[in-house]
Amino acid sequence: MYYKINTYGCQMNVHESEKLAGMLEEMGYVSTVNDEEADVFVFNTCCIRDNAEDRLSGNLGAIKKICMADRTKIVAVVGCMTQQKGVAEKLRKSYPYVDIVLGTSNLVELKQAIEVAKRRKKYVSIKPATMDASLELPIARTSYPNAWVNIMYGCNNFCTYCIVPYVRGRERSRDMASIVADCEKLIKEGYKEITLLGQNVDSYGSDLEGVTFADLLERIASIEGKFRIRFMTSHPKDINQRTVDVIAKYKNICNNVHLPVQSGSTKVLEEMNRKYTREDYLKIINALREAMPDVGITTDIMVGFPTETEEDYLETLSLVKEVRFSNAFTFVYSPRNGTPAAKMEQIDDEIKKRRVVELIALQNSITKEISDEYEGKVKEILVEDVNPKYEGTVCGRTECGRLVTFAGSPDMIGRFVNVKITRSQSASLFGEVEE
Repeated sequence: MYYKINTYGCQMNVHESEKLAGMLEEMGYVSTVNDEEADVFVFNTCCIRDNAEDRLSGNLGAIKKICMADRTKIVAVVGCMTQQKGVAEKLRKSYPYVDIVLGTSNLVELKQAIEVAKRRKKYVSIKPATMDASLELPIARTSYPNAWVNIMYGCNNFCTYCIVPYVRGRERSRDMASIVADCEKLIKEGYKEITLLGQNVDSYGSDLEGVTFADLLERIASIEGKFRIRFMTSHPKDINQRTVDVIAKYKNICNNVHLPVQSGSTKVLEEMNRKYTREDYLKIINALREAMPDVGITTDIMVGFPTETEEDYLETLSLVKEVRFSNAFTFVYSPRNGTPAAKMEQIDDEIKKRRVVELIALQNSITKEISDEYEGKVKEILVEDVNPKYEGTVCGRTECGRLVTFAGSPDMIGRFVNVKITRSQSASLFGEVEE
């Protein structure tokens, strides 16, 4: 018996797919990438942007012929998209071969749902998002030497463009002792990098007594062993000086912060309900660089938010030039039903396209300039995988998050090696292992 999982969206979804895989493997299923071979298809969905929905539609359409020809095959659609009002009913009408629909808090029901689906009955279960019931599920981890660890769920921010609080619920922090125990176990099992996950990690502990994200970082960093700590995603309104100081203090906490700015215009930030100004954001950047001059800062930037003027957009470009992000995830605003921004006056698509193309070109030029600065330097790299683009090579990241490719073999995966950077190419670096 075989299963195939298609995952869309963020790292949180990737980790949840590991839990789904863990349940399926307990049932005796084995992973496959072959549609014809799969007995169970699972689509773990995202609803943040249009393209995730389009990809789901395309992939569901691609397996239609297979599933209609063999009705013993089981199709499950789970995750964020299903949590939206009316989506479950739409799936049932548009794709009659979808057998299972589960919301974000119902993933734990997958085994039960499959047993029902085997009897050719539909299984639909969607309830309001609460503390994640999947915490105790087995996990079939797929990202060695990295391991994902959830520290919290949900979001309280209600940015006007974002649907996450509606599909993931309000913030719920996990007990610190259980998180630390997970990390200790993973390090003993040989994992070399722990990535802490949350919609807004900096607000971890706001619903607990006397615990902060800085406390959690410090506790995990004190675990014995050679390993790295990363985390995502931070929110500019919540990151504070103590967190910055803890990151700088511990060698095993990577000097790499993903800090979504979204816009360089204070006016637009206010309309987005981001709860910080352009000046506030720049103060955080200065604090990070004062504590860690070599810190890698990445970001998310949106263009074409409703009411964004050309002046607002130019403020974003000027902020990008001032901060000099090592990388930026850029995207065009797309309305999400049920959010306040969807009801605002929208901007013409051609204007959005022009702005994002210009923004990408600017960021690419900055990324290349930063890459060039690495040439001749020696960096410690955690080998993560082979690089399929270049035969006989492996790749890994610097502490600051830059990808480096160099000659090596698969048995190096999970090792720390020193690499001298010999060449840069846009966002990628190339080097040689220093013995």
